[in-house]
Amino acid sequence: RLQVPRSTLLRNVETEENAEEAVESEATPSAAAATATVVPKPTTTSNNKPTIKISQDRIEKATKERPYPLFLAEKTASLFLDSFSPSNNNNLPSPLSTTPKENIVILGTGWGAAAFLKNIDTDKFDVTVISPRNYFVFTPMLAGASVGSVDFKSITEPIREINNNVRYLEAAATDIDPTTNTISCIAIVCEGNSCETKEFDVNYDRLLFSVGAQTTTFGTPGVEEYCNYLKQVGDAQQIKNAIVSCFESAGLPDLTEAEIQKELTFVIVGAGPTGIEFAAELLDFIEENGPRYYKQLLPYVRIKIVEAAPSILRPFEDGMKDEAIRRLTRTMEIEGVATLRPCEILLNKQVSEVTANYIYFKDGDKIQYGMSLWAAGIGPLPITTNMVEALEETEQKGAQEFARGRLGVDPWLRVIGGKGEVFAFGDCSCVSNTPMLPATAQVASQQGEFLGKLFSNDYRVDAGGGDGQLVPPVVADPNQSKSFSEQIASFAMGESEIAAPFQYLDLGILAYTGSGSALAQVQVAPGKGDPTSETWNPVRLQIKGKLGFGLWRSIYLWKQTSPKNVVLVTLDWIKVKLFGRDISIL
Repeated sequence: RLQVPRSTLLRNVETEENAEEAVESEATPSAAAATATVVPKPTTTSNNKPTIKISQDRIEKATKERPYPLFLAEKTASLFLDSFSPSNNNNLPSPLSTTPKENIVILGTGWGAAAFLKNIDTDKFDVTVISPRNYFVFTPMLAGASVGSVDFKSITEPIREINNNVRYLEAAATDIDPTTNTISCIAIVCEGNSCETKEFDVNYDRLLFSVGAQTTTFGTPGVEEYCNYLKQVGDAQQIKNAIVSCFESAGLPDLTEAEIQKELTFVIVGAGPTGIEFAAELLDFIEENGPRYYKQLLPYVRIKIVEAAPSILRPFEDGMKDEAIRRLTRTMEIEGVATLRPCEILLNKQVSEVTANYIYFKDGDKIQYGMSLWAAGIGPLPITTNMVEALEETEQKGAQEFARGRLGVDPWLRVIGGKGEVFAFGDCSCVSNTPMLPATAQVASQQGEFLGKLFSNDYRVDAGGGDGQLVPPVVADPNQSKSFSEQIASFAMGESEIAAPFQYLDLGILAYTGSGSALAQVQVAPGKGDPTSETWNPVRLQIKGKLGFGLWRSIYLWKQTSPKNVVLVTLDWIKVKLFGRDISIL
């Protein structure tokens, strides 16, 4: 038996994280499709999987991007009209399941998994969720939680509360064998203060791989030992304690001014949305609560944002980036304190090493610091790498040319080489027929919703073309009713039997810049051609300042998983306004 706290053991086996930073990488289309001719009825192979012949022309036509106006109409119908649809799909037996029902296993409890659980029909499938974290966390608000703007419990929701008809296993997946459809897991079992690990296997009919990604250090020495991350609730709790500890340490007697400034220097590596929003929240803490608790220490505070690229907030337009810089580097007027301008942005600075007291740069500079946050990018988790290696003898090996460490998936999010039994979405996947999608909660959520509806609406997802290749998911019965959104998608494709592939709707991006100001960049219409090209120029609505802040708060409230979270977050904002942020070290 291991005499180790349970929370520590869980952290050591944790396998999922939610990322908000985009990964710079190029994608190349994959030709994972079958060529054949159309026949009226599917046949059945020796492994009981249907064989359906679909011509290459039909496949290419189905995988083309649907026209934007029709795609908007499809998404609008899905949001507002499908619940009134005359579709009787819910009364059909699932073509994927017999008695007993097929078992779907989901790895992860992030954005994609939560969206899937909200849309899956549990009358047709037995659903099991495996994760060391038994709750969903609203990751965009972790920056606020790390300085006390919201409470940690206000932005979490138990996974059983999202869908109480699913089975949840508090464990971490350590290995997957796609040949036997087996997942090896490890769990922590505790009796009193004594804990031990327990290993077990779980079998699946369909595996949904939604483990997210982890912070990547790019091999920089010292990052793992001395830098904080901001991916989980535990990270935010640790950062909150570290910030307060820095101020308390700086207030001790007999410190020189240089030692005080060192303790109150906060370095943020990475100027994407996570790094910028954390800097903004920290500035708010200093400006709003600093005068009350640490007034004599405020002149020594330094916040340094370090970015290897020549600009911050890469997804935003140049004018919005300039606005963010202006807001972050603003001058603070605090009564009884000399004029403060604590934030500095350092561009084109690459970190070479991190030690306990210094951050070194490749140009020879160094910064002495009290606390550091690393928010410089993401990479695949070990379980994702293991899965890619397990499929090395399949078409997945070729898919790695565009997936680059992620799991390559086809337009219907089926893992290439996974025989239609393994699906992947979110930060751990890369879609073959689109440019590299940003590693954001928005993408993962849309993909999870897409898969939930694909399964629930009775599509054959594992039919083969008779030559060992999967064909696109097709309806179980060509005469079955469809929802309004499905009808619009079929019209847009000119195809009534093939399921519409996943298509990402860019709803825009948000970033809080501090002092009641935020950026909101909303895409009104897409550009023409390849989104990765310089000529791609979408129509975007740019909102900033107080109006952007109002939109930022409204959307964050709207996207909460339950009315309870909406109430709790609203009360937290009111509480901070009336009484300030809590500075207890817990």
